[in-house]
Amino acid sequence: QVELVESGGGAVQAGGSLRLSCAVSRFTYTTYCLGWFRQTPGQEREGVAAIDSDGDTTYADSVKGRFTISQDNSANTLYLRMNSLKPEDTAMYYCAADPKLCTMVRDFNYWGQGTQVTVSS
Repeated sequence: QVELVESGGGAVQAGGSLRLSCAVSRFTYTTYCLGWFRQTPGQEREGVAAIDSDGDTTYADSVKGRFTISQDNSANTLYLRMNSLKPEDTAMYYCAADPKLCTMVRDFNYWGQGTQVTVSS
C-alpha cells in the first residue's frame, strides 16, 4: 500500500521560511507525478507545485519565485521549500502521487494526511 507522510509544517511569521517534506513509501513507478496541494476551511483544494519523473516542474502563479519543489529519489522524499511566506499561504498542505506524468494527471491516486502551515502577519 502506497503511503505518503507529510512533515515540516508549523507556525511562522510573514517573511519566514519553512520546508515541508513528504516521505513516500511503496511507490515504485518509474513514471510519476508528485505534487503539493493546500486547502483552507471552506475553500477548494489548490494545486501549489508539481514535479514529475522527467524533472519538469509547475507552480501556481501565487507561489512562483517563492516556493521550490524538489525530490530526493534516494530518500524517496518530496520537498517544498517555502520562502517569503505570506498570511495567505496559511493552509493545510498535502502531498500527492500518481503513476503518470503530470500533464496526464486529472486526479491524484495517492494522498497524504496533511501538515498545517500557519503564517502570522
